[in-house]
Amino acid sequence: MLRELLYPLVGYFTAFNVFQYITFRAAYAAITALFISFLIGPGLIAYLRRKKAGQEIRVDGPQTHLAKSGTPTMGGVLIIASVIVSVLLWQDISNFYTWLLIGSLLAFGLLGFVDDYLKVFKKNTQGLKAIYKFTGQLVISLVIVLMIYSTRGEYTTLLYLPFLKNPVLDLSWAYIPVAVIYLTGTANMVNLTDGLDGLAIGLVIFVALAFSLLAYLTGRADYAAYLQIPYLVGSGELTVPCFALVGASVGFLWFNAHPAEVFMGDTGSIALGGFMGVISLLLKKEVLMVIIGGVFVLEMLSVVIQVTSYKLTSRRVFRMAPLHHHFELKGWDETKVVIRFWILGGLFAILSLSTLKLQ
Repeated sequence: MLRELLYPLVGYFTAFNVFQYITFRAAYAAITALFISFLIGPGLIAYLRRKKAGQEIRVDGPQTHLAKSGTPTMGGVLIIASVIVSVLLWQDISNFYTWLLIGSLLAFGLLGFVDDYLKVFKKNTQGLKAIYKFTGQLVISLVIVLMIYSTRGEYTTLLYLPFLKNPVLDLSWAYIPVAVIYLTGTANMVNLTDGLDGLAIGLVIFVALAFSLLAYLTGRADYAAYLQIPYLVGSGELTVPCFALVGASVGFLWFNAHPAEVFMGDTGSIALGGFMGVISLLLKKEVLMVIIGGVFVLEMLSVVIQVTSYKLTSRRVFRMAPLHHHFELKGWDETKVVIRFWILGGLFAILSLSTLKLQ
């Protein structure tokens, strides 16, 4: 919005020329989101406390977590609000990609909000029934994928693998069901990881930073040609929402660091998982997402393995799933688990970026 308002005035004040640069607007989108988080965070947390919007803690988990019972949840509202306001201020409002990303964040966030609302305010411990939540994710994913497919370009349905410069397959019409299933999966991966103070949001920062660079490179014809990756016109603008997410996540981490003052709840976790899934679809980095979000993938796999093993053999592979609880029950301190998982998240992000030159 600021670009459309101020850049036309460059003839009167040359400093307004900076608004044409994605890097400038992305940096200030991050700063704006961080500032909004700091500004409204304390008030939101106080409001949630007054409303007794406290988190229910699993009694079968690590006993040290029981002290967290009653900590305000639904803090994902803070992340979503910070990102959306920041992006609206700094994006190119004519860009389809960023509008789709904002819509995705809102849609998945609303679904998570309904689940949190039922748990917290209606005292329904189950929240939104699993079948309704899954159906909602499928419907939202289908709408998003159909919008991407209806505006498809030459690369949209192609499948790329890390370390290979050429696509390995054209999914054609099969892109729709495959992308829907993929997006539904990514919408849940942050949710499964969000079990320790600061864990999920810290990992989101690494993923958002990686996608920020990938978006910028993919939107530059010269860099894309040099790195032999698909050049997607207009995708560079996605750097703005990615950096806004970095700023909002850092701001939320301020309040979510151990001991957490607020949890993101499904409002935040489902929205962030959906955000990452959509941006990977838009940038043609669906498979690379497995590396970029490596810790999220490991957490999800640990749940799949645990459930499958128990149903087939009545035996558990891990002491508890998701994976972070397994290490807690082995005796690792919560902070140690979080920091070590952050280190792994950073390594996965670096590894994903290294594939750009190793192809």
